[in-house]
Formats: sequence, structure tokens, C-alpha cells
Amino acid sequence: MERDKNFILGIFDDEDILKNAVREIRAAGIKIHEVFSPYPVHGLEEELGYKRSRLPIAAFLFGLLGTTLALTMQFYMMKFDWPMIIGGKDHAAFPDFIPVSFELTVLVAAFGMVTVFMVSSNLKPWGQPRIFDLRSTDDKHVMAIDIANNAAVDLEIIKGALKNSGATEVNSKSFE
Repeated sequence: MERDKNFILGIFDDEDILKNAVREIRAAGIKIHEVFSPYPVHGLEEELGYKRSRLPIAAFLFGLLGTTLALTMQFYMMKFDWPMIIGGKDHAAFPDFIPVSFELTVLVAAFGMVTVFMVSSNLKPWGQPRIFDLRSTDDKHVMAIDIANNAAVDLEIIKGALKNSGATEVNSKSFE
């Protein structure tokens, strides 16, 4: 069976029931593909066993790139391209470079973070998002379990575990 094609969905009404269900499902040895929620649920990442995000490292590197580009650009323009003595100061007066360096640091970091987030979340402009259940954008929490990742576990056991853990609905979803 192909991965990321066939799923069993558990629909939950309450975030506390969802967090308890994640704990119970993982304790039963069932691998959870993803949990979708209409709003952030505090503590859900820990229950799912997610590692800390590496996005802050990317933000720092993009900020460093922005600072380097800003200082290089200003130094080149003021020292070699169009040297001017302004107010009797040196060509490369670094205190004057601070505002532009700060602005370019923030700009490059922001654009870089948006790009990294979109690509890592599979929200590329040319991509097609996979919607497991439309109600996950409104008022329901959806737990998706990939059938191929749980081939050793019977489907009825997975469905029963979802029902017993508080799911109001248990559905199947296939993507082509």
C-alpha cells in the first residue's frame, strides 16, 4: 500500500479530548500522520513527539545574510562606486550604516522565513494543498492516521481506538 494516499480520520470536538486521544493512540502503538486544528492547541506538539523547530536557525542565517549584504552594498557604494565626503566624515562611516543595515536585515530575514515556512509546510505557490476535512478550518480537530504506516495494525483496531478515545466521527479519506 502506498504511503500518504489512504488515511483514517478521527474527528474531535474538544482540544482536551484530542490531546488525551493522541496520548492513547500513540501508547497503543499507532503512528499518527498529522493532527489538524482550527487554532493552536497548547501542548499538542509535545504529545505528538515533535522535535523543536529549526526555523530560528534559518531566521538567524537570513538575518546574517541581510546584514552582510547591507554592509557590503553601502561600503562599496560609499568607498568605490560613488565616494562622497558628507559632513566631513570618512567614506566608510559605519555608524551611518546602522539604519540601512537594520532595515535590510529585517527585510531579508522576513522574506527568507516566509519562503522557508511555505516550502517546509508544503504550501508552495505551485503546490496543491491536501484538505483532510473542511471542518478542521472551522470548529473540529482532525487526527489523520496513514494506513500504510500502520500496516501491522488492523483497520478495525485503529477505528475502535479512535472511537474509544473520544472521536465523534471516524472516516476514511483517499488521495489520488
